[in-house]
Amino acid sequence: MAFPFIPLRRATRQGPPLPVVMSGVRRGERVLQIGIDDPAIAGAIAATVGVSGRAAFAVADEAAAAAARKAAENSMALADVELASLPTLPFADATFDLVVLNARKGARAALEPATLPRLLGEVHRVLRDGGRLVAMQPGTPAGLAGWLRSSKPVPGPDVAGGLGRSGFRAVRVLADREGYLFTEGLKATV
Repeated sequence: MAFPFIPLRRATRQGPPLPVVMSGVRRGERVLQIGIDDPAIAGAIAATVGVSGRAAFAVADEAAAAAARKAAENSMALADVELASLPTLPFADATFDLVVLNARKGARAALEPATLPRLLGEVHRVLRDGGRLVAMQPGTPAGLAGWLRSSKPVPGPDVAGGLGRSGFRAVRVLADREGYLFTEGLKATV
């Protein structure tokens, strides 16, 4: 007796994309995103805070501002979009619970060795006590690109070291998955 061939279905991921999950954003939080890499992910992070939270973007130019507005609109999120001459952030002290640094493509210029310490100091200033920064940098290439390039990580700035020098505590690399390197730092309570 022959057994019929039953194709295995590929498992599909349910829920939000990995960068949204790794950001740890929750409903009701005040979230600032610096730069914009993937508009769908940026919009999903902005939408997660809901109407009881606040979503804001700090971007360097009008093209990025238009992309941030479109991302918020597509995900039906309310978001403030501010043009900022990075590394300076145009927000008051202790304004945000979470800052997401989209440094895979969007805020790469802010991660230059001369600019990174100043940017991290500004992020520390705008975070409330107990607030977090999650940096999303280029990680080990994933999929076919990773296989063809023999999965060598893309060299980037030392965000983890910079966080420690800028007064952040509990600094750790969360994961290197799907082409992202996720790093987190906590602003210690005074």
